[in-house]
Amino acid sequence: MTAQIHHITHPLIQHKLTLMREKDRSTNSFRRLLGEISMLMAYEVTRDMPTQLIDIETPLEKMQSPVIDGKKTVFVSIMRAGAGFLDGMLNVIPGARIGHIGLYRDPKTLVAVEYYFKMPQDMHERDAIVLDPMLATGNSAVAAVDRLKETNPKSIRFVCLLAAPEGLKNFTESHPDVPVYVAAVDRELNEHGYIVPGLGDAGDRIFGTK
Repeated sequence: MTAQIHHITHPLIQHKLTLMREKDRSTNSFRRLLGEISMLMAYEVTRDMPTQLIDIETPLEKMQSPVIDGKKTVFVSIMRAGAGFLDGMLNVIPGARIGHIGLYRDPKTLVAVEYYFKMPQDMHERDAIVLDPMLATGNSAVAAVDRLKETNPKSIRFVCLLAAPEGLKNFTESHPDVPVYVAAVDRELNEHGYIVPGLGDAGDRIFGTK
């Protein structure tokens, strides 16, 4: 199966991403911009989400009109930076359930190590949207989706803000059936496994830590 990579080039998203990249951007501003971008990306990610007709009554007459079933959507946050994506997505689909996958990257091997995993029940009925701002080596994303697939969700999509070509290749080779939605594909990874030019450590910039 051919990997589906959706490069979201909307001018508003690119503008806000440029502001986020600036090294002197405050934590508050960085966090707010990420929330705004995640709302904008939610529109693209959910573009082909299925709807069903329900009976309603307008001020003038009865009719059938489409709605999505937000309770069938699960936002899966890869901790901790995924939390920065979550709020904006929830503003668009407030009825969604939330799952968490706790992973940290071993600083020496860059291999992802799991420390937490919690999903809603009946995942086989749900569409999972995995959230992580940075797709660097891709090891954490691959491990997260490996684990998520054990719950047999109806579908999986992966959403990130930035990707390195190496991480994108690693992820799509491991999970060619999972569409990837990304705002920018940067030049490369440096020797420390960071995306360059990038925007630094997303978790540190979201939470004001180092």
